[in-house]
Amino acid sequence: MNLRAALDTDDLLKIVLVLVIVLLVVEVIEELVGFVVGLAGPVLALVVVALIVLYFLDRI
Repeated sequence: MNLRAALDTDDLLKIVLVLVIVLLVVEVIEELVGFVVGLAGPVLALVVVALIVLYFLDRI
């Protein structure tokens, strides 16, 4: 019972292609999440500053 070369070359290429596509999708999602977090940082800082100013002006 020899199990070597049980997969054809076409099947291996399909597996590699799927893995490359998954890698590209993960990279794109990582970039999008990084962009959103990069935008959220300054916005969060502005919200905190606005809340502190409103607190000092007795608006909240």
